[in-house]
Amino acid sequence: MNGYWRGPYGYATYAPIRPVSMDRYDDRAAVVLRMIQEGISGERNDELFYDYLISVAPTQQEKNVITSIRDDERKHRRLFRQLYTQLAGQRPGAMEEGETFQRPASYLEGIEQALMGELKAFEKYRTIYRYIPQQYRDIIFEIMTDELKHASYYNWLYAKNK
Repeated sequence: MNGYWRGPYGYATYAPIRPVSMDRYDDRAAVVLRMIQEGISGERNDELFYDYLISVAPTQQEKNVITSIRDDERKHRRLFRQLYTQLAGQRPGAMEEGETFQRPASYLEGIEQALMGELKAFEKYRTIYRYIPQQYRDIIFEIMTDELKHASYYNWLYAKNK
């Protein structure tokens, strides 16, 4: 019965589903690849910024927390590079990675900036998660949950130093 399906309450009509054009998939793939490239660059910039925060952190405990976060950022960059290579079939091109950053006016301002950066990264990575092929979602989920964990740590550091 073309145009009908057997539901729990008898037969019903349905509108045939039209396949989405490949152009739309190509657009999504291009957006995901661009966002992954931005993630590679962003994770590198975060790593440099966190190196600075480590150097000015007032206690060894705070240095240890930020070092752990910085090490996660390195892991994220490596994972994004691997994802890009698998999805694009080639290694990511050399992007302009800002090897410098603007120093915050104070340690506390730097912690606040890091907190907001982690939350913004989570939002961006959530978009990648929505559009990336299913088999890669666990990797993005791991990165996303790390970003939320980092935001929690930075929130704690902010409250501790306020």
